[in-house]
Amino acid sequence: MPTDVLLQLNTYPLREGLKPTYGTAGFRSVADLLPSTVFRCGALMALRAGALRQVTGIVITASHNPEQDNGVKLVDPSGNMLDSQWENMADALAQATTAEQALREVELIKQTWAVGTGGTVMVAHDTRSSALDLCKAAAAGISAVGGTPEPALLLTTPQLHWMVARRNCCLPFSEVDYFQTLLGAFEQLRSSHCPSAKAQALVVDAANGVGAPKLAEAAGRLSDLGLNINVINSGTSGALNAGCGADFVQKEQARPAGFESIPSGMRCASMDGDADRLVYFVMRKSGHAQLFDGDRIAVLAATLLDRILHERPGADASVRMGIVQTAYANGSSTRYVRSRLTECEVVMTPTGVKHLHHAAAAFDIGIYYEANGHGTILFKPSFLKTLTEGSGGWRTEMGLLSQVMNQAVGDALSGLLLVEYALCRLGWGLAQWTDLYTDLPSRQLKVAVPNRAAFTTTDAETRLMTPRGLQCQVEAEVAKVSQGRCFVRPSGTEDVVRVYAEAENQIAADQLAKAVASLVSEMA
Repeated sequence: MPTDVLLQLNTYPLREGLKPTYGTAGFRSVADLLPSTVFRCGALMALRAGALRQVTGIVITASHNPEQDNGVKLVDPSGNMLDSQWENMADALAQATTAEQALREVELIKQTWAVGTGGTVMVAHDTRSSALDLCKAAAAGISAVGGTPEPALLLTTPQLHWMVARRNCCLPFSEVDYFQTLLGAFEQLRSSHCPSAKAQALVVDAANGVGAPKLAEAAGRLSDLGLNINVINSGTSGALNAGCGADFVQKEQARPAGFESIPSGMRCASMDGDADRLVYFVMRKSGHAQLFDGDRIAVLAATLLDRILHERPGADASVRMGIVQTAYANGSSTRYVRSRLTECEVVMTPTGVKHLHHAAAAFDIGIYYEANGHGTILFKPSFLKTLTEGSGGWRTEMGLLSQVMNQAVGDALSGLLLVEYALCRLGWGLAQWTDLYTDLPSRQLKVAVPNRAAFTTTDAETRLMTPRGLQCQVEAEVAKVSQGRCFVRPSGTEDVVRVYAEAENQIAADQLAKAVASLVSEMA
């Protein structure tokens, strides 16, 4: 086998000077640079499948990146992102400069994990024109180490994560099963708790991505339930993520391409290119998009679940529910949950979806959403088991919500169904959702520094440990403004330090951010 693997590795050589680096969920680059990386990721995930004797997955996508980019996301048997222990191995294999060095990395993995031969890997891709060639590279890598590549499918990223997780639990896992599970549970929730709800219209920006045909599949059934979806940026015209998609709407808070004729006040939502992010928005006459970001989706979810838990009988099971946030969550959202939702704890973690997902999994019900709209609600398996020990009422409702929510990863369709059910169940429109809390004005700045490693943090990146004395100076600046909050953290990818500041008004937030940025420059 080593000779065969070497021949295959030579077919997909690493471009000279290229050093692929594992990011949040995999690798991304200009598509033309990726064949070597994708081939090696195929080999890696086949070895991972063989080591664990379970199915793994690969998704060829670059999410919210432009059309000319592509990438590869790696899916563990649990349906979660690749285990962090294997990320270093992914880097070492992807960065091997010669086929011989890459082969040594393969052999090291096989010896370390006692892998006889590769296992089965499910493969999916989005709508990018480069996807099929990269799927062939992934399949070649899987086969090279004795693995079995399954036929590549056009799927959203969260669909593939869901399917891998279900398959390894010996549950029905096809795409048909995915839609039946999510939509069937949503249908039962609506008929049980919102039987007389008025029909609602929702305009969805699908970013000209893979979410468009998938949402179109769901739209007919949702229309029967009174949710009429109009998909814009469906891929028939316009480039992927070009002036549209959740990333654009969240960052620019502006009208996405294709929405020129959508009247102000209309309910709108936007997903990203591979449909794992979702934000809601309403266009105002000024052209500004009023945003309902991941923070607001999380708080809406917590409000719904808090209501359901309050309705359970007093002597019924105790439930531990938490909402997981990072320091970038607006302080008003944190204060609202802590002061108004008595059934919900707040936990802070460092930035990064893996930290959020891990912390949420510790609760019976764990809610997490990043501001960019990526998130979900996790239901602990032991808690779900207790729901079956009784019948009806809140137990049935919680069980159905666990089916609506993708238990593996953030999912735009899950999020959309969650928001629509929550608003219906609470009897709210967007005005009531808006009125939950008012975001404090904020400002983010970047400060170039010679060595970002000189800045270290604690308490979920909210306090500086070094340089010594800087945290006290930051706190002194915070004390000068009403409702002030500020933190400083090093970038994970470049030699800059990030400053985030909040205050009662925008002028104060800007002044606080600038003052702290000056302190950082002086200490750098």
